[in-house]
Amino acid sequence: MSRNFLWISLFLVFLLRIIFYLFYRPDYSEGTKIRLTARVMSEPIRYSNSQYFHLDNFKVYLPLYPEISYGDEITIEGKYSQGKLKETKLTELKVNNGLLYKLRKRILGVYEKSLPSRDAALIAGVALGSKKNIGTEFWESLKKSGTAHVVVASGMNITLVAGFLMSFLVTLLSRRRAIVFALVGVWVYSFFAGFDAPIVRAAFMGTLAFGAQELGRLNLALKSLFMSFFVILIVKPEWISDIGFWLSFVATLSILTLNGKIEAKLKFIKIDYLRKDLATTTSAQIGVAPIIFATFGQFNLLSPLINAAVLWTIPLITILGLLGGLLGLIYVPLGRIVLWLSFPLTTYFIKMVSLLGN
Repeated sequence: MSRNFLWISLFLVFLLRIIFYLFYRPDYSEGTKIRLTARVMSEPIRYSNSQYFHLDNFKVYLPLYPEISYGDEITIEGKYSQGKLKETKLTELKVNNGLLYKLRKRILGVYEKSLPSRDAALIAGVALGSKKNIGTEFWESLKKSGTAHVVVASGMNITLVAGFLMSFLVTLLSRRRAIVFALVGVWVYSFFAGFDAPIVRAAFMGTLAFGAQELGRLNLALKSLFMSFFVILIVKPEWISDIGFWLSFVATLSILTLNGKIEAKLKFIKIDYLRKDLATTTSAQIGVAPIIFATFGQFNLLSPLINAAVLWTIPLITILGLLGGLLGLIYVPLGRIVLWLSFPLTTYFIKMVSLLGN
């Protein structure tokens, strides 16, 4: 009875919070002039003549300079038009000089000094969630192949990394120790990825759901996932319209419910690690395919196979990227040596995506 009361209470609070948000959020008419001051909570994407990011649920495009980074506080003015701010002007920029942001910038600099531009951009995206140097051509290949979620350190990426870490660590450690190290690994990754909103919510959901699952309690894992879903939206109701939030949630739900069944169907694959990777990616792709198609109007039917072909590189690229970046803070040539070890992996990833994503 007490458990039912808890769930009913949680759902009612969630429902009231969402209703209040939907009915009382600002309703801007076309052409409304808006002045907005906020902190940039996602890494801007730099195109040939503009930089793009989200600010308080608005899509914002600004000139390339001055360059804006994750964590900066800015004031902008523009006109509202279909969810975007047009004729946008930057009126004030306060660069974030906090320790975390300084470290991120310095590590990005180590990548740029150590590897070719596209490989450096790939590592920056995987390890730190930085999208600014991903070229237009490569970005299109990533989207067409269904692997863009990996490179930009999205919430779905956290979900997959958690699954892959468990698959790897469980072969070396006892299951309970593997759980601890995998979840610690997820939060360490989240910290260095900048604690962007999709990263935080995915790490939170993944910690509860995968922790319960790997303890052998799927029912508890599902309850934990839905509880985190309600709690997150109670705190941040605006995320109900965020595609990244839904990708995080649905990918995690799909892996929890489908992964075991799909892996059982793949027993003919004798390489254990490959079988687990393919099961994980297929599970996630089955869940997110309708969302991706409804949002972007396209979905690559080969996406599960493409993901399985390249995603095994992601934990290795992440580890080498973070280790190389941290060592590069101490002595750049030392970090460069470690980053060179990732070069065959990044080259393979880029070649496969470019080939299969066209």
